[in-house]
Amino acid sequence: MAIRTVCDIFYHSVSTFRKPEHLKHKRDGAWRAISSDEFRTAVEELSMGLRELGVAKGDKVAILAENRPEWAFADLATLAVGAADAPVYPTLTPAQVLYILNDSESKVLFVSNAAQAAKVAEVRSRARHLQHVIRMDPAPIEGTLPIDEVRARGRAALAKDQEAVRRRAAEVQPEDLATLIYTSGTTGDPKGVMLTHSNLVSNVLAAAKAVHGFGPDDVCLSFLPLCHSFERTAGYNFMLYVGATIAYAESVEKVPENMGEIRPTVMGSVPRLYEKMYARVNEKVANDPPFRQKIFRWALGAGRRVFRLKIERKAPGALLKLEFALADRLVFSKIKARTGGRLRVFVSGGPPWPGRSRSSSEPPASRSARATASRRPAPSSLATVPTGSSRGRWDHPSTGWR
Repeated sequence: MAIRTVCDIFYHSVSTFRKPEHLKHKRDGAWRAISSDEFRTAVEELSMGLRELGVAKGDKVAILAENRPEWAFADLATLAVGAADAPVYPTLTPAQVLYILNDSESKVLFVSNAAQAAKVAEVRSRARHLQHVIRMDPAPIEGTLPIDEVRARGRAALAKDQEAVRRRAAEVQPEDLATLIYTSGTTGDPKGVMLTHSNLVSNVLAAAKAVHGFGPDDVCLSFLPLCHSFERTAGYNFMLYVGATIAYAESVEKVPENMGEIRPTVMGSVPRLYEKMYARVNEKVANDPPFRQKIFRWALGAGRRVFRLKIERKAPGALLKLEFALADRLVFSKIKARTGGRLRVFVSGGPPWPGRSRSSSEPPASRSARATASRRPAPSSLATVPTGSSRGRWDHPSTGWR
């Protein structure tokens, strides 16, 4: 099928790969899987439920939640209606949440838990367009609708017309507004950037051409905020496109523990995580006996030589292959074991890496793909450039969107 919208990416993913573990999350101390069929059912029921609540093409739906499967359900269900969403950083204050709700003119808001719902309750009387608040957690919260109830409404409507959501999603056009991505609010009121389906899809397709080797056998650990364009492209839309399993970390603090449990093959992060890993490795080596420090430096040298050849798409010679295999056994395998033992690629987005950190830490991580998120109007990741520019700022009078 031709991939023109984010809806197309979703249906391509769940129809093509049909996986028993399309998404994973930890609940009650155990990792639980969501299959491709369950994923599709959740999105379609929720999308139809939103329509039952009055959400229509062109409306806005806000999402105030941490990374979790329900974030994907809410996003894709909204887009399948023909509406656009406005993700909200869960770290924002009630006043900042209110600003985004009013600025985006959101009719519906998804909240993850009681803490986020409390922020909304504090300012709800001043949210001019807000009609419904849908909670993701099952525990009752006054003034909210449980997501399961909204899905139940959609399920009843789908029983009369099972293809209703698929048909509506097929009517979405590449130039339709898909999302309002707001800045974090650290330098004043958050500012919303309007991104179309074409903006988001062009990043994914360009990344797929530029970066090869990803597929349904990959497992991506997601922990950067999905409110940010980097994670939304590299750790979400791109992973759906290639059929990788997306596992949601419990929290940033739990990432090291979750890496050992999930054993991801690919991860995206900002440079700070890699700098911390680099510092810990060097701290450990600094306390080792001199002969071990010498082995470590030799292994790094072998790793750098192999890495440069890979970048140049050249094969190492027989001697270097043997040297690198020994280096991997003595040094690199121990570092990789701390990440779960299967990690093939670290993707970095955001500010540039310090030169020393990048050159020294890339080889031990097996292979590192550095992706600095572009400062272009339509955010790009995985070192790609989008084929279309964003529609500008949401509040700009010349955009024609308001």
